[in-house]
Amino acid sequence: MALAAVVFDLDGTLFDHPAAASAGLRGWLRSLGRECTAELEAAWFAAEQRHFRAWREGLCDHDEQRRRRLRDVLPLLGLPVGDDAALDGQFRDGFLHAYRQAWRGYDDVAGALDAVRAAGLRTAVLTNGPAEQQNAKIEAIGLGGRLGPVLTADELGVAKPDPRAFAAVCERLGTAPGETLYVGDEHDVDVLGARAAGLRAVHLDRTGSGPREEAARLGTLLDLAAHLAAEDPGAGSR
Repeated sequence: MALAAVVFDLDGTLFDHPAAASAGLRGWLRSLGRECTAELEAAWFAAEQRHFRAWREGLCDHDEQRRRRLRDVLPLLGLPVGDDAALDGQFRDGFLHAYRQAWRGYDDVAGALDAVRAAGLRTAVLTNGPAEQQNAKIEAIGLGGRLGPVLTADELGVAKPDPRAFAAVCERLGTAPGETLYVGDEHDVDVLGARAAGLRAVHLDRTGSGPREEAARLGTLLDLAAHLAAEDPGAGSR
């Protein structure tokens, strides 16, 4: 089956969330008069991963996963944990404000999108982040108008790796799962989730820390053109 579309994850794939989150954490801690140590940064990202997974699995809402992250980290800073309204304000005016100032894209994205366009393939984004924020990220990093539809977990009512999320993006594009390639940085959520829904998938392993047994792997999006040619040798002639 010929390839018809490439669907991208956003955070960690097109948008450099790890760098922006690290910068946001440092900026927030500076505003509190605190130093960002390696231990604090590790604790922040561990809390993010743990509680974002809980939201993804439907165990809490999006605002609550943010509050839970603060409940884990504020005691490490020797700061009191307030009520929900106080935590919402701290996250919004503290970390989130500093995070937004550091939004950036990866420098290999433009070349990858050019390769997809040259191959005559449609594009879309499927992301687990909230719609308003994720669309704002796309605009902020200069990708507005360069991508197809953006589907988010909150709008769909299901999050990756639920097969229904991947089915929804194929339906939106009008493509069969088998002619749709998903590109993402989280192996379990993006790659295995896409394959479980019948899509093709490639792991964007920027850090080289992914499963060694994974054969479909890119170290950079600059390698996407070669991967597309291998997936569908006739793509560039469309």
